[in-house]
Amino acid sequence: MTTQQPAPSGPALAASGPVPVTLRVPAAAGQPAMLLRPWSDGDAEALIDVYRDPVLRRWTRVPVEGPADAARWLAARHEGWVTGKYLSFAAVEEPPHGKGGEASRIVATVALKGPLTSTGVGEVGYWTAAGARGRGVASRALGALTDWAFVTFGGGGLHWLHLLHQVDNAASCRVAEKAGYELNAVLPVRPPFPVPGHLHVRRRVTPSDAR
Repeated sequence: MTTQQPAPSGPALAASGPVPVTLRVPAAAGQPAMLLRPWSDGDAEALIDVYRDPVLRRWTRVPVEGPADAARWLAARHEGWVTGKYLSFAAVEEPPHGKGGEASRIVATVALKGPLTSTGVGEVGYWTAAGARGRGVASRALGALTDWAFVTFGGGGLHWLHLLHQVDNAASCRVAEKAGYELNAVLPVRPPFPVPGHLHVRRRVTPSDAR
């Protein structure tokens, strides 16, 4: 179960976008709980460090190589919340029980992309920091984001979420399937992507579906 802090009754708006929230993902299978929170300017150094990973750099289109890149990257995430078109969360693990201090380093990011309710379809994306791979971090964070998206925007018309990745990214296929996103189609090459892609889809389940 995912909890939300704070817990607004609906997608209350700040400017034209939703109020930023923090989601808590409970501990599972021996892994610590996580917080999914909006990115902050103070994350610049951690972001630069994450992007030193060559595997991550292979799959991302926007490199972050220094403070200027980090500032632009973070500004785009802030703007996404203002417009409501790109809702991005930094995933951080909570410290072990009984230990104080701030949550540990950033282990992943997950994002929800518009237009959401205007078409009934949104898109999700993610990456995982090198040291956190293989522990189910991405699938748990993606599952929490998905649940929140359907609860928050489903009443307004969001019914489908898409996840896209290149066909040679087998790890993303596993993450998508673990988070309940079924493989729907193989997509042709589309610039700037150099190889075909996989389209994974997850549908919003409503009470009427259980009847």
